[in-house]
Amino acid sequence: MESDGDEEAATTPAAGGAPAAGRLKGRPELSVDDDMREMAKTAAWSVSSCKPGNGVASLRDDNLDTYWQSDGAQPHLVNIQFQKKVQLQLLVLYVDFKLDESYTPSKISVRAGDGFHNLKEIKTVELSKPVGWVHISLSGADPRETFIHTFMLQISVLSNHLNGRDTHIRQIKIYGPRLNHVPHQPFHFTSREFITYSTVR
Repeated sequence: MESDGDEEAATTPAAGGAPAAGRLKGRPELSVDDDMREMAKTAAWSVSSCKPGNGVASLRDDNLDTYWQSDGAQPHLVNIQFQKKVQLQLLVLYVDFKLDESYTPSKISVRAGDGFHNLKEIKTVELSKPVGWVHISLSGADPRETFIHTFMLQISVLSNHLNGRDTHIRQIKIYGPRLNHVPHQPFHFTSREFITYSTVR
């Protein structure tokens, strides 16, 4: 039985054998590990279409009452382009089936590449009446592949619940590993004392 704010999203391998990420859940609160940082603040954001007043800015305004609404044929695309190659670990979307019903995405494809010309699908995610923050890991099947290294990320809404035409997404966050404060130090220290004494003088 589904519970409020705890609906599951199933991830399946993308075309070409891209790995699945297991079972995901919609969470009422946004929570990420301390060793990750939000990466997309300086990125260039664009969408394939939008209804006037519900454009790309609504995805980044930290307001769960606003939303991007597409206004065109599927698939509906959100494009995030970075000025340089970045390491990305986690994609987090806020969606709300209770409020948006047929506008709620039911299947999403995540793609990465150097630009529009060579995007490759890395994950597909199926959502079932999600309410809350949906976490999508961008890591590979190999435990050593904890992040992807890319210039561009594209989120493609392939279908909506109840065969809806247009889509609503209320927020998108993208996280990567936090930079190490100590050059040439493989470990990440968060304590000021550890950082102070982490190098040989």
